[in-house]
Amino acid sequence: MNQAIRNTWIAVMLLFVLSLGSLSYVQFFAAKDLSENALNNRQLFKEFDLPRGAILVDGKPIAESVPSDGQFDYQRVYTDPELYSHLTGFYSLSNSSTQLESKMNDVLTGNSQDLFFDRMINLFTGKANEGASVELTIDGDLQKYVYGLIPDGTRGTIIVSEPKTGNILAMASKPSYDTNLLAVHSSSKAADNMSKLLKVDGLSPYRNPAIGNLTAPGSTFKIFDMVAALESGKYTADTMLDNPAKVTLPGTNTQLGNFYGGNCAAQTKATLAFIVAQSCNTPFVKMSQDLGAETYQDVTERFGFGQQVEIPMSVVPSVFPSELNAAQLGQSVIGQFDVKTTAMQMNMAAMGIANDGVIMEPNLIKQVIAPDLRVLSESKPKAFSTATTKDVADKVTDLMRGPVKSGTAVRAQVPGLDIAAKTGTSQIGDSDLVNSWITGFAPADDPQVAVTIVFEKIDFTTGSSLTSPNMKKILEAVFNQ
Repeated sequence: MNQAIRNTWIAVMLLFVLSLGSLSYVQFFAAKDLSENALNNRQLFKEFDLPRGAILVDGKPIAESVPSDGQFDYQRVYTDPELYSHLTGFYSLSNSSTQLESKMNDVLTGNSQDLFFDRMINLFTGKANEGASVELTIDGDLQKYVYGLIPDGTRGTIIVSEPKTGNILAMASKPSYDTNLLAVHSSSKAADNMSKLLKVDGLSPYRNPAIGNLTAPGSTFKIFDMVAALESGKYTADTMLDNPAKVTLPGTNTQLGNFYGGNCAAQTKATLAFIVAQSCNTPFVKMSQDLGAETYQDVTERFGFGQQVEIPMSVVPSVFPSELNAAQLGQSVIGQFDVKTTAMQMNMAAMGIANDGVIMEPNLIKQVIAPDLRVLSESKPKAFSTATTKDVADKVTDLMRGPVKSGTAVRAQVPGLDIAAKTGTSQIGDSDLVNSWITGFAPADDPQVAVTIVFEKIDFTTGSSLTSPNMKKILEAVFNQ
């Protein structure tokens, strides 16, 4: 072999090795990044021409892809879109995808590892890949019922879950929107529809309010106060505490008063049980100085504050501020100052107390079903955290019976049903508007459901008429009372 032939052979081999290396890198290391690249329109167009899996409630599709004569072979169609928009999200050529359509995309497009062998068989048979379907834990009738309890024109969220499993039975919010408007094939039409939706007061099609809106929890935060107090060993339900109408926050001239909607003024010294039932504020300020900020930081973290929760959509972590001075701590322990929570977080608090101190991981996915109806995966209950002991949880449950029996949540009473709940009202700056809350569970001695309701930026009278009374209606519906 002369030198020229030898050089040519070496050059060809180098090119072959480089080509093989590049192909291997693309196939094994860069394929996922390339397919998920927002600039990769070819991948997106390819997905729109495939039969995407359905999202199911009670075995019926609430989102499905149907054959189309339009620009693509399939059109994404949503049934009862306003009822489920914040759960399904949307699947759009020009606006990307959100919520379950985004989080479960690998499954819905058939690209998950569970469908690897199906894709290999299709490769040899020439059959088009199909996506798997996702069945939710949502109870369709209950979802429709709670959605109807949120008046149009309000910013409300209702969550109903199972404390023993973490399964979410209903999660509804208003304002809502028609997801079909964003699933149209025309990019210009989808962009125009999105522009109109973004102008709706209180609505973002990109955010599920139940897991994305951070709101001051008001006195529902006292669930954590109760845990902190009882765990310290310094307080019981019968401990007598000073209950003045107002206190001056430490180191300031600012006065903090008792809740005006309860009956706190009836007793200037009261038991912790009375204080919880009437949602008095001033004793908790004194208690915060006794227990210290680290105690509340520890308790809230155990209940999920500051932690990433996936249902499978990501829940925005709730916030208990750090480095608080005594005055700021006094405001924080009544759910004000910079304390911010999601409705999901306060539902987890109720679930944890209901389930003997163990919070189960909140979950929306019941099972994943292959195109040939094989069950690819089923969700199993998982513990999220042990937030407190059974003994403390039982004592907090007793204290939470108080608001329903004779306190701020009496309008949630259902004859014959043992209910534990805590109300909350958080002020919004100097405005006349508040955030109105209730979170709790029933039956208190054998909890089957945890219910959380929040109405944001609403006047006190309207808000209070939509929290406890709606919890009563939901529990009557669940237990056929």
